[in-house]
Amino acid sequence: MPSQIRCSHILVKTENEAKELLEEIYHGASFEKIAETHSMCPSKKNGGDLGTFGRGQMVREFEKAAFALEKGQLSQPVKTEFGWHVIKRVE
Repeated sequence: MPSQIRCSHILVKTENEAKELLEEIYHGASFEKIAETHSMCPSKKNGGDLGTFGRGQMVREFEKAAFALEKGQLSQPVKTEFGWHVIKRVE
């Protein structure tokens, strides 16, 4: 199990919005473009890229979901105190 991973994410207010954006990505939309236009996180200017992080650096729900993903995989919507995330494991 890696001690550090790199992920991107899209942060939105509602679960429905997260599900709709996930559908768009599944149907061919660019994750990065969706992040740039819809995410509430400052990382949106980098296509949602959060860079590399280790365990204990993100809120628990986000970390659990992110570390469970395989490289290139997308998460289902994940709720945290900040809103709803769609997470993409980059490496």
